[in-house]
Amino acid sequence: MSEITLPEYQTIAAELKSASLAVTPAELHGLLVGMLSGGLAINDQTWQPILFDYTNEGMGWPATALACADSVFKVTVRELTGTSMELEFLLPDEPGEEGLFALADSLSEFVNHFISGLGLAGIALNKASDDAKEALADLEEIAKLGIDEDDDFGEQAQLLEQVIEHVKVCVLTIHAEFGARPESSDSQTTIH
Repeated sequence: MSEITLPEYQTIAAELKSASLAVTPAELHGLLVGMLSGGLAINDQTWQPILFDYTNEGMGWPATALACADSVFKVTVRELTGTSMELEFLLPDEPGEEGLFALADSLSEFVNHFISGLGLAGIALNKASDDAKEALADLEEIAKLGIDEDDDFGEQAQLLEQVIEHVKVCVLTIHAEFGARPESSDSQTTIH
């Protein structure tokens, strides 16, 4: 069985642009991960009207762009509800200094839209655990970060990788508390 992964960043970017949608792949992914981490249903299409309202003034997306979003949604559901505790982010992977700036900007876009997705899902932060509140506070601070042009880029790249890993931990912490889970089915138990 082959492992299904997120589509390439540039492929989705080109599709969103050709559909005249003013959303980046990182923003799309952050929004979907946020909605799923906020408890949005994982086994129906309730995410689509929310996505249309937030990104396209309530208008539906063209079929090919929606197919890309659906692919991202399905991979994200599999990652968030699986047992591997792995979460891949839809971020650009370009070399050099420009790539580092693009990565930092996209991480900020992801985090901001993740927080928006939580809000769209309607989580009750007043009932959140201290760990979830701390994770959300960390994400709010991370959303403000940027790359300093005057600092060493190698060091900045290493720090950014550490920040990305911390974002993953924060997202998984929030999802563990609020995210929907697949229904366990005892009827699928095979007796030999």
